[in-house]
Amino acid sequence: MSGIGNFEARWRIEFSCRFNFWKVATGSLAKHIFVTGGVASSLGKGLTASSLGRLLKARGLRVVMQKLDPYINVDPGTMNPFEHGEVFVTEDGSETDLDLGHYERFIDVNLKKNSSVTTGSIYSSVIARERRGDYLGKTVQVIPHVTDEIKSRILALATDEVDIVITEVGGTVGDIEILPFLEAIRQFRKDVGRDNVCYLHLTLVPSIGPNGEQKTKPTQHSVTELRSRGIQPDVIVCRSSEALTDALKSKISMLSDVPKDAVISGYDVSNIYELPLVLHKEGLDSYIINLLRVENVGFELNLGSWMELVARSSSLNDSVKIGIIGKYINLPDAYLSVVEALRHGGIFHDVAIDLEWIQAEEVSPMLAESMLGHLAGIIIPGGFGERGIEGKIAAAGYAREADLPCLGLCLGLQTMVIDVARNLAGLDHAHSREFRIDTPHPVIDLMEEQRGVTNMGGTMRLGAYVARLTPGTKVANAYGETIVSERHRHRFEVNTRYRKRLEEAGMICSGESPDGSLVEFIELADHPYWVGTQAHPEFKSRPDRPHPLFRDFIGAAKAHG
Repeated sequence: MSGIGNFEARWRIEFSCRFNFWKVATGSLAKHIFVTGGVASSLGKGLTASSLGRLLKARGLRVVMQKLDPYINVDPGTMNPFEHGEVFVTEDGSETDLDLGHYERFIDVNLKKNSSVTTGSIYSSVIARERRGDYLGKTVQVIPHVTDEIKSRILALATDEVDIVITEVGGTVGDIEILPFLEAIRQFRKDVGRDNVCYLHLTLVPSIGPNGEQKTKPTQHSVTELRSRGIQPDVIVCRSSEALTDALKSKISMLSDVPKDAVISGYDVSNIYELPLVLHKEGLDSYIINLLRVENVGFELNLGSWMELVARSSSLNDSVKIGIIGKYINLPDAYLSVVEALRHGGIFHDVAIDLEWIQAEEVSPMLAESMLGHLAGIIIPGGFGERGIEGKIAAAGYAREADLPCLGLCLGLQTMVIDVARNLAGLDHAHSREFRIDTPHPVIDLMEEQRGVTNMGGTMRLGAYVARLTPGTKVANAYGETIVSERHRHRFEVNTRYRKRLEEAGMICSGESPDGSLVEFIELADHPYWVGTQAHPEFKSRPDRPHPLFRDFIGAAKAHG
């Protein structure tokens, strides 16, 4: 019976896949754009893909995006920020690559778990199916089993509610790690039909020598490498410091076997939000729409609001100096969404953000004035681990005493609570059990049901959680409503056994979980802006719609001067 059951399960899977591939091929599901990169890493595949997504959405198309990451980790949740940068959290609680933050900010769509695919997750799924007997005793191989799993993850996004799926392949063509992904997307065009797939390849055109001559040889080699894997790019986007000349475009076109119109100059811009306008000027979106034979789409796109955003963000004459009190300041990408959310708030208030990165370990009560006194505001971001925790507490205390605008995020809220406990509530040596298991006053602790659990990853609050705000508070006034939802990524909470004592000392609980058991927001009544949130509001900020907490924080910082 088990053999029959496994056969039926396998048949259902194959039938479903073939039916869905048929739907794509007949035009009833989404078209697909695959973005690959060559020559070097960090060329900007994520920003290029995001900008293209913005352009297609501006034409009225329904766009969703996805990242295929070649690392064997199941997700970046356990990776050191110095290794990987920020961990971006989706609404449904998936820990993902920071590029998903770019996707969300540009196309203004809340992505889900299936927008993040790693080699680790692919192999975990394939091995689990092999153990269940789904492959009916066959030898499990990269082709077809791993590539089929990759294709099924791509196809999962091609629903009836989506017109275009943009899939970025992480890594660089030539890396051994991405070979299964390249093979999968090569097969994908055969499965769904030539008119339903576009391959976009991003390369580097460096400027070399005293005259800054642009060289096309790296692009030629990169395209040759991609073609050796069976993929002929339809579009080549060339990253360069200056726009390409027509002569260089013609040369790349001839040697790479793509039309000249498909050679796009992705030259440097000072403002990342200008990139969609650059790519549109180069004709990228129009070319791809023609290539994919997208029907019922006009060629006049609505970019008015985006152009206004770029104009405002490029003409900021005033600035505010904001300090970020962090542990990972040597890799700013570890706080990428925080930085972008600050920029969004700055655009709203017509001020540029002058960031100052401050190592949390170096801050102390004695040095706080000299290190922070010249700032207009400080951000205390999230993080894990004991290093730098006392510096963050000292920074929160200085901001409280000096009327310096301060916004605490996740761990930032917890350090603010510890400061109130120690210095206003008289709870000597108050701390978090995350850092001091023997503290006499664990004002930050695990929830009761989490204590004693050894699988700490399973105890985290991940994803969107609803909070009820206290009317009349700064937080409620910022949101303009009393029921909100924010994304979380943490284990430890404010210990409710100390809540009354903390409130008597002056701390206001301006938001809590619907059942009242968890503190979600705090603030002080007699302070210009001293607000903490247990969540990560930076993940939901948009360039043309700044998050309310960041918006009001920058407003307070601007007033502080």
